[in-house]
Amino acid sequence: MSDSESEHEEVVQDLSNPDVTTKYTTAGEIVNAALQVVVDACKDGADIAELCKLGDKTIEERLSKVYNKKVKGKAIDKGVAFPTCISVNEICGHYCPLPNESRKLSDGDLVKIDLGCQIDGYPAVAAHTIVVGTSEITGRKADVLRAAWTTAEAALRTVVAGNKNSSVTEVIGKCCEEFKCNPLQGVLSHQLKCHVINGNQVIISKETPEEKVEEFEFGVNEVYGVDIIVSTGEGKARETEIRTTVYKRAVEQSYSLKTQLARQFLSEVNKKYPTMPFTIRAIEDEKAVRMGVSECMRHDLLEPFQVLTEKPGELVAQFKMTVLLLPGGTKKITGLPFTQCPIVKSDYQIENEDIKKLLSTSANPKKAKKKALQELKQNTN
Repeated sequence: MSDSESEHEEVVQDLSNPDVTTKYTTAGEIVNAALQVVVDACKDGADIAELCKLGDKTIEERLSKVYNKKVKGKAIDKGVAFPTCISVNEICGHYCPLPNESRKLSDGDLVKIDLGCQIDGYPAVAAHTIVVGTSEITGRKADVLRAAWTTAEAALRTVVAGNKNSSVTEVIGKCCEEFKCNPLQGVLSHQLKCHVINGNQVIISKETPEEKVEEFEFGVNEVYGVDIIVSTGEGKARETEIRTTVYKRAVEQSYSLKTQLARQFLSEVNKKYPTMPFTIRAIEDEKAVRMGVSECMRHDLLEPFQVLTEKPGELVAQFKMTVLLLPGGTKKITGLPFTQCPIVKSDYQIENEDIKKLLSTSANPKKAKKKALQELKQNTN
């Protein structure tokens, strides 16, 4: 392949290709549908492992109805891009338990649902937070919910072509401060690309002397998974003893594993989940999983998504959305509306005038009118 052909292939994998945009938006529609199904199933007594299974099953069922025509004799790859995780109260994320290690939801639990799917390698992700069985939310639950939602709305209006990622980080901090909450340290919002769910261009929720990221400017036709996680505590996540069940293949690493079971496990991962995160629940052979995960981790073949937690008694809320930076503006394609929550009465509200002004602006992309397009054509002829 010549350099010009290679460059052309790279160009058509972004939003300048209408087919790519359609794949992102279709994946986004499926993500939103699956998210709604799981939200509706989050009742008192519901088993978390079953809820995670329900989310993944819903994604797979809906994917089976789209993009079934082969292209050049090859079926289009479709699947879960991030396994359904349901993290409760102080647990920050990545909780996708095996059936024998699960727990059940209770009324009053603050529940974070996180999932994603991909079509032809183009991923869409989302997360939503609810409170189980409560018609009116008050106190710190209300504060952290309002903080996370307001921060997500402000971030949506800041992730705009021409802005810098540092501007989003600043807005995140200011919004959380209004509700006496903290953004969770270590949380990164990644650029999404074909077969890439954690691109190198990232937004950090909170910079510290130890954790900084390179500044960059957002560009047209880019895609981001904007992940907002807010805590009533210090915002410092800690490792837990809860078993890690979500992993991602470290694609840049290779090693010839010694045991047959480990090779069998890695072969299945490479076949089914070559670039996207997966849950070990999806691998049927338990012996292969035990041996495979252990050996793969020793040789850095897998990246773990550890279950992290805040201090006991603190609360963590999350909202995640996939956004497309189109020529007309930033378009949000995943995420449920805040009306999914009942009455939320926080003791705080936005007082910062800059944030108020930002939130008063429209978050919908502008659509060019025919007259404007005609004038543009005349000026360029």
